[in-house]
Amino acid sequence: MSNAVRWKLVLGSAADEANTVPLPPDYGRMDDVLTALYEGNSTDRRGNLGASAPRVSRWLGDIREYFPSSVVAVMQKDAMERLGLNELLLEPEILRSVQPDVHLVGLLMSLGRVMPAKARSTAREVVQRVVRDLEQRLANPLRQAVQGALSRAVRNPRPRYREINWPATIRVNLKHYQPTHRTIVPEKLIGYGRRGQALKEVVLCVDQSGSMAASVVYAGVFGAVLASIRAVRTHMVVFDTAVADLTQDLQDPVDLLFGVQLGGGTDINRALTYCQQLITRPTDTVLILISDLYEGGNPTEMIKRAAALKAAGVTLVVLLALSDEGAPSFDRSVAEKLAALGIPSFACTPDKFPELMAAAIQGRDVTNVVTRT
Repeated sequence: MSNAVRWKLVLGSAADEANTVPLPPDYGRMDDVLTALYEGNSTDRRGNLGASAPRVSRWLGDIREYFPSSVVAVMQKDAMERLGLNELLLEPEILRSVQPDVHLVGLLMSLGRVMPAKARSTAREVVQRVVRDLEQRLANPLRQAVQGALSRAVRNPRPRYREINWPATIRVNLKHYQPTHRTIVPEKLIGYGRRGQALKEVVLCVDQSGSMAASVVYAGVFGAVLASIRAVRTHMVVFDTAVADLTQDLQDPVDLLFGVQLGGGTDINRALTYCQQLITRPTDTVLILISDLYEGGNPTEMIKRAAALKAAGVTLVVLLALSDEGAPSFDRSVAEKLAALGIPSFACTPDKFPELMAAAIQGRDVTNVVTRT
């Protein structure tokens, strides 16, 4: 592809009204697809796919043919925002044409209350596909990281033979080495925690305001994985100005996501108050607050509540976002006040979350996880 052709595709046919740069047939069709969405000049484009469901289905199929999946995801998102395709997404035939991703799941969650019955089963299929893909990519790393962290962080002073942590036992008893017998006489045994016992509690407290959609999706998947680990007792709490406990839905992340109502205000203090009531073993609890910290309730009380949780021994970590979208917008003033209390606040990508959970369980500095390259 020549540079002239590339620029014509970027700027649109209006930039070459004299048609001095003819497009090959394939690129001509690609230009039609782009024009439908980005018609006009490069700074204020607004196209028109029309209100016809078949036409939109063809357009969705075309962009998947001509562009890689990463570009398709961007174009689909632009189509929702620029052309208002939200209502058309409620049609089953449109849902089947869209390439499913985290953003689409977030949109379907926001449309849940107005979704017609005929589209619900198709929407569930779309969400199921995304959840299945995320679980395949993220479940094993999280499960391995958490189980490994539990084995290293929890000690059993009276282990059975199969529970003995031999490397740790040897290190502790090196001073009892017997040169004559060329062996160590262990006076103290170090063991792993007993299986089947809830060794740690994890509370995921997730802001369900509209801007946190991707974070809610990832949190739901991670919550379901954590709930499958017998040594971890997991709670899933979502909030706006009200609080909803979705712990019972962790067995099915699809049901959980459809139970979320995106949008509304934000009352972090109320959510932390509820979470505080769930915690029975503060020193064995990791509370992950996922929020951009724009408090619509009482910021002063929210800071006091966070300080009380920290003082009680809870490992409290604030994730400003749990997504691949880069640095989010957040309330820096609140983040600075939390940092002064020793409560870290930062964004985290999904691939880093397993390591973050392992560090939190072991009591290590979680900020090293996201700052290390």
